[in-house]
Amino acid sequence: MRSKEDKRLTGLIRQSYEASGCSYGSPRIVRDLHEMGERCSENRVARLMRKEGLRAKVGYKRPRYKAGRPAAVAINRLEQNFEAQRPDTAWVTDITYIRTWEGWLYLAVVIDLYSRMVIGWSMKPSLARELVIDALLMAVWRRKPKHKVIIHSDQGTQYGSDDWIRFCREHNLDPSMSRRGNCYDNAVAESFFSSLKKERIGRRIYPTRQAARSDVFDYIEMFYNRARRHSYIGQVSPYDFERSACGNL
Repeated sequence: MRSKEDKRLTGLIRQSYEASGCSYGSPRIVRDLHEMGERCSENRVARLMRKEGLRAKVGYKRPRYKAGRPAAVAINRLEQNFEAQRPDTAWVTDITYIRTWEGWLYLAVVIDLYSRMVIGWSMKPSLARELVIDALLMAVWRRKPKHKVIIHSDQGTQYGSDDWIRFCREHNLDPSMSRRGNCYDNAVAESFFSSLKKERIGRRIYPTRQAARSDVFDYIEMFYNRARRHSYIGQVSPYDFERSACGNL
């Protein structure tokens, strides 16, 4: 009887695992099962996953390099306080790279600290300042904030350019910068990039930049924002968190 039940449960585990792009481990899968009405422990799920050889993806890590210093350095307004009580009070932004056989593809994102939702993104073949401004433009267009928003970045040259400063001033955004060389000052953005590389990119080299764009778009818009469970917001997706909280704001 127990073996028959394990077999049935394993089928549900595999369903959740594959729906996550093979990125979920036992903590998130057990949440999926509980939502289905299944009564099972995380230890049991972990045991069945080991038996089936189901392991969460682990991606590659490589240090990012950003040359030069910004023309202007803003003060650190967050001071590693990554909690926000309302949407659109504090955003964080950063850049990472993606490998393709055509060369590097650079990704800039903007994340709302309230829900951890990626509200803006841009992908380009170079580190031109348009990369970060386009991501921020998407965030402003989507959210249309009614009050001043802190926008926190590292000290990459793109974030100290005249164009960046002008855009922030025109859209009521308050620039903030990490201390130089301190990745912990922008830990939320770093965490997103770590999840992207572990859960989707892995050690892959995409055949083309367009193939990389399509896959990263799918990860951000279809999985990360709308389906992926986040421990910070109670193991729900950013979309579901904002939707459930909107009535209380």
